[in-house]
Amino acid sequence: MVEEIIFAGFGGQGVLSMGQTLAYASMLQGKNVSWMPSYGPEMRGGTANCITIISNETISSPIVSRFDTAVVLNQPSMEKFGEKVKPNGVLIYEATNILKVVDRKDIEIYPIPAAEEANKLNNTKVTNMVLLGAYLERKPLVNIDAIIDALKKVLPERYHHLLAVNKEALTIGGKIMKSLMAK
Repeated sequence: MVEEIIFAGFGGQGVLSMGQTLAYASMLQGKNVSWMPSYGPEMRGGTANCITIISNETISSPIVSRFDTAVVLNQPSMEKFGEKVKPNGVLIYEATNILKVVDRKDIEIYPIPAAEEANKLNNTKVTNMVLLGAYLERKPLVNIDAIIDALKKVLPERYHHLLAVNKEALTIGGKIMKSLMAK
């Protein structure tokens, strides 16, 4: 099993955190991982993306140009990475902010209103966790508890009070994806 994922959006949207948390949770479960961030000098507001690779075998290179899955949070990232999803791959995107989606019939495309759901939770910073929960429902590489365990390790203790809202966001994302997959 090898899963090559790109998480992409603006700096400050939690794009790098999504990939890093998934990588860390996978590592805690004994998988081989690679996490390679990329961001512009602006960081907040500039473009950011990361490639996360999860495998049962040794990973030969952290650099890939085509992806099994793309999780996209903004329009420029849709334009850049939407065409780079492998045939039969998965594209998950933040439906509240992206207006024009790639027109492809050879991949699964899932619109997730993550920002809207994060607003309902009164915490826009969990938009990324709604999307990660949707991803994990479609591709259950690790469970939500593993993500929370990873967050406990990577988040400073002063943010541990946010673990419950992160778990709720992950669960909501999973429920949205489950309903989309049923259609």
